[in-house]
Amino acid sequence: MKKLIRVKGGIIDLSSPLVMGILNATPDSFFEGCRSSSDEAIERRVDEILSQGGDIIDIGAYSSRPDSIDISIEEEWERLSRALAIVKRRAPMATISIDTFRSEIARRSVEEFGVDMINDISGGELDGEMMPTVARLGVPYIMMHMRGTPQTMQSFCEYDSLITDILHYFSKKIDRARELGISDVIIDPGFGFSKSVSQNYELLAALDQFEALGHPILVGVSRKSMIYRLLDITPADSLNGTTALNMFALSKGASILRVHDVREAVEVVRIHQALSINK
Repeated sequence: MKKLIRVKGGIIDLSSPLVMGILNATPDSFFEGCRSSSDEAIERRVDEILSQGGDIIDIGAYSSRPDSIDISIEEEWERLSRALAIVKRRAPMATISIDTFRSEIARRSVEEFGVDMINDISGGELDGEMMPTVARLGVPYIMMHMRGTPQTMQSFCEYDSLITDILHYFSKKIDRARELGISDVIIDPGFGFSKSVSQNYELLAALDQFEALGHPILVGVSRKSMIYRLLDITPADSLNGTTALNMFALSKGASILRVHDVREAVEVVRIHQALSINK
C-alpha cells in the first residue's frame, strides 16, 4: 500500500498514523463541543489541535450531519474564508485540509489560502468538477463513500453486499482519479453516511479489506451515532466509545484518525505504535 503523500512540496509518511483535528466553522455541527463559529473560538480550537499533537487541521463550513440545512456556496465561502484567514495567521505552517464537496470552494481555498488537501464527503458525486479541479490543483484528495446528499443519505442504506459495493465504488473512483492525474488519494469509508448502526460496525470490522485498494485509509468515527445510539448515550458522552473504535481502526489498517478529541487520539496512536513494535 502507498503510505507516502506529497504535501507542501514535501513528503508525509503515513506508515505512522496521523491525527486530523476537526475545526467546524459552523453553528450546527452535530457535536456542540466542537462548534467554532466566532473568531475567538476558532483561535482556541487551532491552538488546542496543535498543542495536543494534531497533525492536520480539517476545516469545514458546511454541516454534513443528517438532516442538515443546505447552504449556498457564498455562505459556505464566507464562513470558510474567515476561518482560513484566522488559521493561517495563527498557525501559518499548519497542514490544512478543507472539508467540502464543492469544486469552487476547493479551488478558492487552495489558490487563495494555500490549503494542503481536499476532503470530499461525496467522492465527486455531488460536483462533477471536483476531481478535475483537484487534479489541476495538485493536492491530495480524500474521497469518502456516501449515497445521496447529507439531507437524504440515511434513506440510502440498502446494499446488495455492503463491503463489496463500497469496494467497487472506491475501485471506480480511484481509476477515475488516476485517469485525471491525481497521484495522492486517501479513502474514507464514510462511517455514519448512508449506513445504519449495524452496517457501520460491519464496515469497521472489514476495514482491513480496503487495504487491497492500495491507498491510505482515513477513519472518522468520532462521537458518531454508531456509538451513542448503540450505547444509548449522547455525543457528549461518547469519548470512551470513540477511543475504543479508534484503537480498533488502527489495528485494521487506518492511517489517519479524524477526531474531535485530539489528545486522546494521539495517545491511542502512541499506544498502538508501542504494541505494533512488540508484535
